[in-house]
Amino acid sequence: MADLCFHGKLAVQQRVLPPYRAAFFDALAPACAAGLSVFAGEALPAEAIPSGRLRTAGFVPAHNLHLLRGPLYLCWQGGLPAWLDGWDPDALIVEANPRYLATPAAVAWMKRRGRPVIGWGLGAPRLTGPLSALRRYRRLSFVHQFDAMLTYSRRGAEEYATLDLPLDRIFVAPNAAAARPSWPMPTRSPTFDRKPSILFVGRLQARKRVDLLLQACAALPENLQPRLVIVGDGPQRAALENLAGTVYPSAEFPGARHGADLAPYFYSADLFVLPGTGGLAVQEAMAYGLPVIMGQGDGTNDDLVRPENGWQLPDPGSLPGVLRQALSDASRLRAMGTESYRIVSEEINLEKMVEIFITALNQLVA
Repeated sequence: MADLCFHGKLAVQQRVLPPYRAAFFDALAPACAAGLSVFAGEALPAEAIPSGRLRTAGFVPAHNLHLLRGPLYLCWQGGLPAWLDGWDPDALIVEANPRYLATPAAVAWMKRRGRPVIGWGLGAPRLTGPLSALRRYRRLSFVHQFDAMLTYSRRGAEEYATLDLPLDRIFVAPNAAAARPSWPMPTRSPTFDRKPSILFVGRLQARKRVDLLLQACAALPENLQPRLVIVGDGPQRAALENLAGTVYPSAEFPGARHGADLAPYFYSADLFVLPGTGGLAVQEAMAYGLPVIMGQGDGTNDDLVRPENGWQLPDPGSLPGVLRQALSDASRLRAMGTESYRIVSEEINLEKMVEIFITALNQLVA
């Protein structure tokens, strides 16, 4: 990837800039010879999304005006035209979300100058209901304003293809949150020489469904009940500790850990489990050769967690059965962990994500 470079000036619009996304833009910036500028604002306080800091890429703050809430949510980003006037980019990447009201003006700014705009989105799930035909028409109009689409998964690419977008203008850039591992695959015994260890790492909030993990471990036969380590802090911690005291008293809550302080927990684990949604630590766990169990989401993790390296839960009630299956065969679990390490080393990492973005840009900008 060393010689892969975009020679123009790149602009990227984001509603917000979480830390994991800042890491990606700092990795992308050196591959943009004429520079990269990111335009992003602040999240709603209730979202509890911390703002990342850019060290390599340029940054211009947006003035986010949040309108309405829930399914009616809209966002207006003030200052967008002034940012484009000042940066004068050769290409623009925007979040492909019709709820962001300033985006059409940004697209029009670029089109007047004959410069490409790339949409970056999750996909386009099938629409149902009495207004589905009208919604599909609006979706077609929205998506076809872009010169190409970047998406997080193969599922997203297939969905965009149903909107008659040319296949050579759809690029799959899996949603990486970490660089490829710089350490070798950890060595683990082919058998459980001790009680197997399950690890959770993340913010302790309701959507992570750590309560299901405690209950699932308690439901296992005694000979399969694991050491359970729950690393993290958050609004649900006290409630989860109280629940553990009732259903699984051996569960350990060491609190929040970050960076190098997390490594010993990954090395000593046999399996990483996230019953709910979210979970940036999944890729980090895979980099330490851990198989993964996680809840099904919007498709962004379809390419990350596969039958070869883990399980996506079809429903919350399936966790006890999947845990029992996972802990009943140590040798298979080790093989799945090896595949996890291969995936984040070769396929899904920040370096690969940068490569795909640059490939898309170079295809559009002569």
